[in-house]
Amino acid sequence: MIRIISALILAVTAACAFAAAPLELVDNPPDRHIVVRGDTLWGISGKFLKEPWRWPEIWRMNRDQIKNPHRIYPGDVVLLDLSDGTPRLRRAQAVGNGGNGKLQPQIYSETIDQVIPSIPPNVIEPFISRPLILEPGSEAGQAVIVATAEDRMFVGNGDEAYVSGIPDASVEKWNLFRPGKPLKDPDTGEVIAHEAFFLGDAKLVRPGEPATIRIVQAKEEIGRGDRLLPAPPAEIISYVPHRPDSEIAARIVSIYGGVNEGGTQSVVVLNRGGNDGLEVGHVLALFRNRVSFAVDKDGRRTSTPIPEERYALAFVFRVFDGISYALVMESAKPVIVGDAARNP
Repeated sequence: MIRIISALILAVTAACAFAAAPLELVDNPPDRHIVVRGDTLWGISGKFLKEPWRWPEIWRMNRDQIKNPHRIYPGDVVLLDLSDGTPRLRRAQAVGNGGNGKLQPQIYSETIDQVIPSIPPNVIEPFISRPLILEPGSEAGQAVIVATAEDRMFVGNGDEAYVSGIPDASVEKWNLFRPGKPLKDPDTGEVIAHEAFFLGDAKLVRPGEPATIRIVQAKEEIGRGDRLLPAPPAEIISYVPHRPDSEIAARIVSIYGGVNEGGTQSVVVLNRGGNDGLEVGHVLALFRNRVSFAVDKDGRRTSTPIPEERYALAFVFRVFDGISYALVMESAKPVIVGDAARNP
């Protein structure tokens, strides 16, 4: 795709509405960085900033631009500009065109997958393109396998199955899943959703009631009662990280994979969603309540609460009404179910 874009990154004079403390540079930051394949905007900014998630501020982006981030490509040179006393990143001309740091218009002929993403896309892509959770009331829009071939209990790759609830032929690609474990709100104990256990992909062969589908990819055995939803496009949203506008008080409900602990690049489920003001791109800090244990003079074990600790940052990348998914971008210790997630 031919993209004609200026090498001048759009700068605005208005301060970011979501800025807080002044930006702090790392010790001895480089004066430039040459962008390479595999870089992320978060990672590039980490070479300059102590808080790399605040890279929209060092690029001088305004509120409108956070939903339309700049395109940066391998070979670009990112310059650190301190000329006005406040750190700023600029993009210079691509390597191979002189490399003298002058900001000049350029013509790019790059496919969309060459654009440097906000966060690692390979980690979150499966969570964008597959069903994740089933919120209360979502059963109404689900199609269901009602029969398989007469000599088969389960079907796999290349097999056909018969589905009730596909209204017409407008949707060709479908995801197969079955309801999984319930997700309970740590604060109330109520079930707020069920995880969707992904089974595979299918293609509509013949519409009708029942409709006929062919299994394109089977991750597990598929049979009667398993459900379908239209397959969404595998689109990595490039929203820019930013603070929530309102105060968010969430808890970690689950860590993807059924484990009790996670870490950097783990995917966590939060008990707050769009109805609570969360949106894609929000950055939250993770906190843990701590207790100090000791033994008193009588040999009895005692415990004393101590101040909570902020130990990680998470990037919200998919939001439902009452629940959301976030990628742990950096963590100083293991992430645990029940830990708090709040404004950074």
